[in-house]
Amino acid sequence: MSGTETAAPTASTLLPVATPARTRAAVAELLRPQRALALTALAVMVGSTAIGLLTQPLLGRIVDLAADAGSADALTTTAALLAAVAVVQGLTSGYGLSLLSRLGESTLARLRERFVDRALGLPLEQVEKAGAGDLTARVTADVALIAEAVRTALPELARSLLTIVLTLGAMALLDWRFLLAALLAVPVQVATARWYVSQAVPLYARQRVAAGAQQQQLLDTVAGGPTVRALRLEREHVERVTERSWSVVDLTMRGVRLVLGFYSRLHVAEYLGLAAVLLTGYWLVSRDSASVGTATAAALYFHSLFTPVNAALVLLDDAQSATAGLSRLVGVTDRPPPPPPAREARTERVDVVVRGLGHCYRPGHPVLSDVELTIRPGERVALVGASGAGKTTLARLVAGIQPPTTGTVLVGGVPPAGLGAATARRTLALITQETHVFAGPLADDLRLAAPDATDDELRAALDRVDALGWAEALPEGLSTVVGDGGHRLGGARTQALALARLILADPPLVILDEATAEAGSSGARALEKAVARAVDGRTALIVAHRLSQAASADRIVVMDAGRIVESGTHDELRALGGRYATLWGAWSDTRDTGA
Repeated sequence: MSGTETAAPTASTLLPVATPARTRAAVAELLRPQRALALTALAVMVGSTAIGLLTQPLLGRIVDLAADAGSADALTTTAALLAAVAVVQGLTSGYGLSLLSRLGESTLARLRERFVDRALGLPLEQVEKAGAGDLTARVTADVALIAEAVRTALPELARSLLTIVLTLGAMALLDWRFLLAALLAVPVQVATARWYVSQAVPLYARQRVAAGAQQQQLLDTVAGGPTVRALRLEREHVERVTERSWSVVDLTMRGVRLVLGFYSRLHVAEYLGLAAVLLTGYWLVSRDSASVGTATAAALYFHSLFTPVNAALVLLDDAQSATAGLSRLVGVTDRPPPPPPAREARTERVDVVVRGLGHCYRPGHPVLSDVELTIRPGERVALVGASGAGKTTLARLVAGIQPPTTGTVLVGGVPPAGLGAATARRTLALITQETHVFAGPLADDLRLAAPDATDDELRAALDRVDALGWAEALPEGLSTVVGDGGHRLGGARTQALALARLILADPPLVILDEATAEAGSSGARALEKAVARAVDGRTALIVAHRLSQAASADRIVVMDAGRIVESGTHDELRALGGRYATLWGAWSDTRDTGA
């Protein structure tokens, strides 16, 4: 039994968050290719809003006609104009909103694509420090917030702001004194908005961080359930989940109280402005400076501002939440691009040279120290040693998943990071015990490694790892849907699928990290044969879960406490009588007793 406790990520280890300035710049960069669409949408929305503002003067005209006993024809004509305004505004508003939606959705799609691209390129060490919950929260909750803002808040905010600006202009055309009266509400609204933003920005940022920490703790507790129960840590983990959950609840309730205060202040501004406009209208009518219809139109104009002003200010709530989520996405998408590849051509046979290698996950706690290792082209080297000896870390460094703390790793004379993504895919492959089966037809899963592979090539790869029989026996053969929602594959079959993908990808260097660990005893023997066929002719570094797999390697490297302590063939190390001989003896005894 083994298990490790995962510390909750702190703010310093979470993935980066972009500054407000950088977030605005990133949005502008995403919108730049669609300037024409954005300008067209703006023009249509301005026209639609301007047409809608004809409603209030027409209603005022009806009031004047009624007060002056105007003709029925004049009333009919005015009513017909009102109906025409409603129809035209409805059509243009719908078209403008559709343009805004297209603009928002296409921009969001590009942001998603960039996020996924950058997230897949994040150093694994950085993701592990931040915790899977942080990355998961960004790609789920944060993207959902932004998507909701794009689909509802953005069109509504654009329409509200245009309505506010054009309505105030229309009031000024009626009489500049109506505009002055209406503007009495502005200081209260501005003060309310500034107060809200100053409180909401840090609050929602803390809320998103707390939600990420809560999700990470839930993932740790659920995924590590067997270990938690085995070590009797249920209470401690429940307390951690409770603590992080109540932190989210507390921040959420603070947000509710903030919104309630926000609304109450807005009501003060509304009634103050309306009272000022009504008094101004009464004064102007009494002095014969305006008609009753004009005063009515001004009051209706200001009253019509209640909805767009409140909508625009209320949308600050959605905007602050979306902005907090957006800054977390931009923090990932803003990662510098990977360095240009040192070379593009794939070498058919590569060697691996490790010199003075040392690595620490935490300062002062070395996992590897002074590792020296050379793997010749086409040589199969097995890494063995007790748990925690540093085997997996060495394999990860050779694979280029993370850079070493000290020393160098060269693959074909080039550091793994210098290969570039495309060249690295052609040059090396890493297979661990945590192999994923993607949802979809089995043939599509295999073609992830070789998109242009024919059905015959797929079958040949499966046959080479002894998987063709069970694959063709599936309900629909290679067309059978596997993965989530489809046919479930067991551990041994999943690993065989990964080995078939390896054959199709055909890299000259293969790194296997306990690739047969998930299979049972009989399945492991079959997988070991499949591994031998898959790596035949390639340079291979194999972290051996079973010593029988190590015994068939060209060379065995024994590790202990982060150092290489023995190196040689199976027979040489057994004859040496050292650590490998002890491990082999213990493993043989266990195998003989069936334990």
